[in-house]
Amino acid sequence: MWVAGAARSALKKLVGLPFENYELIKIPDEKKEIKIEIHSVGFIKGDSHALGISFAKSGLDLDITQNLEIWSIASLEKISFNNPFQTNSINIIAGSGVGINENSSEICISDFAKDVLYKNLLDIIPEGFKLNLEIIFPDGEFLAERTSNKSFGIVNGLSIIGTSAETYSSASPQQLEEAKTNLAQLTKNDFKGKVVFVIGENGLNLAKICNVKLPIIKVGNWIGPLLVDAAIKNVNTVILFGYHGKLIKLAGGIFHTHNHLADGRIEILVYLAVQEKVPTEIIVKLSQLNTLEDALLLLEKFSKSIAEKLFQNLANTIEKRSFGYVNRYLKTDIEIASIIFDRKRKIRWSGSNGKNYISLFQ
Repeated sequence: MWVAGAARSALKKLVGLPFENYELIKIPDEKKEIKIEIHSVGFIKGDSHALGISFAKSGLDLDITQNLEIWSIASLEKISFNNPFQTNSINIIAGSGVGINENSSEICISDFAKDVLYKNLLDIIPEGFKLNLEIIFPDGEFLAERTSNKSFGIVNGLSIIGTSAETYSSASPQQLEEAKTNLAQLTKNDFKGKVVFVIGENGLNLAKICNVKLPIIKVGNWIGPLLVDAAIKNVNTVILFGYHGKLIKLAGGIFHTHNHLADGRIEILVYLAVQEKVPTEIIVKLSQLNTLEDALLLLEKFSKSIAEKLFQNLANTIEKRSFGYVNRYLKTDIEIASIIFDRKRKIRWSGSNGKNYISLFQ
C-alpha cells in the first residue's frame, strides 16, 4: 500500500498534477480505498524523474517494517511501436534494499502487489508512454538480515510479497482465526481427509511450484492450536511442509513459533546432537552459532552422514512431538507427517510418516 502511495505521488508530480500529503489507494477486486500518508515528493535528475517518499505504518508492535522508509522513483519512457515485445505499461525495478531472487535476479514481488500498483498507476500514465518505477528501501538490506529471506533465495533486501491490504501480526489471534476459518471451509467441500500446512508465503510458493495435488492451508505461527483444530474437524492427515529453521521449534515442544515469543532452535539442535552422540567439540561449536543453516553447514563439513542422520531424527521428532501435543487436548489417531526443505528450497528430509508423501512434492 505504501509503495503504491509513494509511486502514485511521484507519477502525479511527473505529469504536473498538484501534490497532496496523502493518496487514496484502490484495492483490487474491492470497493474500498485506503488512505496512505505521503511524506514528500520532488523532482530528481532535473525534471526527468520524480521521487515519492512514504513510511510504512502497519501499526504492529512486532513488525520490523513498521516506519520503514519507502522511496518510489518514477520516470516515463516513450513506447516504441516498432518493438513488438514492449508490452508492459509498468516496468518495476528493484532498487537498493529491495529483495531479488538470487537465481533469476528478478524482483521479489507478489501478484497482489503488482495488481495494486497497476490499479493505482495506469490511469495517470500518459498515452504513448510506459512507466519505469524503481522501488528503494533505504534500510531494506539491513532489516532483511533479521528475516529468513536468504533461506528462501531472496537476497539484497526485503521482498514485497503481501497478499492482502490488511496487516496483522503472525503472532496475533486473528491470524489463527483466519486459518481455522480456511480449514473449516476446506473440510466442507469434497475433502479426502488429507491437508498440507505450509508456513508463510515462501512455503506456499514452493508448494505451488511442486504442484502439490492436496489441499493447502498457509499457516503462520499458531501451528499447535491449528493441529488440534484439524483433529477436532476429523482431518486424517496433516502434512507439515516447511523450512528447517521454523519446523525445528516443534521438535522442542514450541508450538507457537513466532521468534518474539520463543526461539531455541540452536538449543534444540544441540539436544538432538547429544542424542546422536556427536563429538563434544562439534556440539560446542554448534552452540555458538546463530542460525540453523550455519549449523547444518558445520555438521556437513564434519560428516555428511552424521548431518543427514541428525536432521532425519529432527523430522521424526517433529512428528512425535506434534502428535503428543495434539493428544494433550483430545484423544486422536490423526497422522502428522513432516517434510522439510533447506535454505536453497531443496526438499531434504521427511519423518517416518512424511516419507509416504514426499513424492507428492517432487
